[in-house]
Amino acid sequence: MIAMYPRIRNLREDKDMSQTEMAEIIHCSQRVYSHYERGGLDIPTDILIRLADFHQVSVDYLLGRTERMQWD
Repeated sequence: MIAMYPRIRNLREDKDMSQTEMAEIIHCSQRVYSHYERGGLDIPTDILIRLADFHQVSVDYLLGRTERMQWD
């Protein structure tokens, strides 16, 4: 499994947010967001950027390219 999917789920759960709340923040439906978390849909670049900005992590972290959450 690609690291991205559990990472976006874990980041959301760490904030005690529902999928519906997260979907509202990134401007999509709960159903679409659920597909993003499960890897059922590719996450568009603009959504990845919104997720990274909201969670204050790098896109590389979301994509599993680094273990570092933020740039120095």
